[in-house]
Amino acid sequence: MKLVLQEFLSLDGVYQGPGSPDEDASDGFARGGWFVPYADEAMERLASTWLGTADAFLFGGRTYMNFARDWPKRANHPAAGILDGLPKYVASDSLATADWNPTTILSGDVTAQVAELKRQPGRDLQVHGSGRLAHSLLQASLVDELRLVIAPVIVGTGRRLFQDGAPPAGLQLVDHQSTPGGLAVHTYRATGIPKFGTYGANA
Repeated sequence: MKLVLQEFLSLDGVYQGPGSPDEDASDGFARGGWFVPYADEAMERLASTWLGTADAFLFGGRTYMNFARDWPKRANHPAAGILDGLPKYVASDSLATADWNPTTILSGDVTAQVAELKRQPGRDLQVHGSGRLAHSLLQASLVDELRLVIAPVIVGTGRRLFQDGAPPAGLQLVDHQSTPGGLAVHTYRATGIPKFGTYGANA
């Protein structure tokens, strides 16, 4: 399977708490809900298209708990059947049980287990949000594709997807579009170690 990381980001790279003020107030974060004013029907349609390419989902513990709480109650939503029915994997050393079936808990060496999942046949193994898990997957160079939905807002504080010390990675832009609400949607394919050069050296 192809590991696809999907993130809502602010223009300054924040991923924390996009959906509501109380979604993730950890570390004193008080600016949640910054994505909501820009979400629109075009984004909803695009997200549904992406879900249609999934064969499994991979979550961090916090995101899994939020999804498991909310999505079983949204039976009339077009995405509910996909999210409920497909295999779900949650990376957590604290969860003892996971009742949103079918779910498998990954603990211990998660990156090795994810690498094994990627060797299984299928289409997308999708990661939605799950920023801390995303950091470890990027650090291990396990991400094959990034789908970044960037809102036209500078949050100014909060956890960021790309941190200092992350390994360098080359990317190829394979799709980009915008929505009427002002979201910029970029899809990148990982290409390995990036190239570096000197501007004007070949002029």
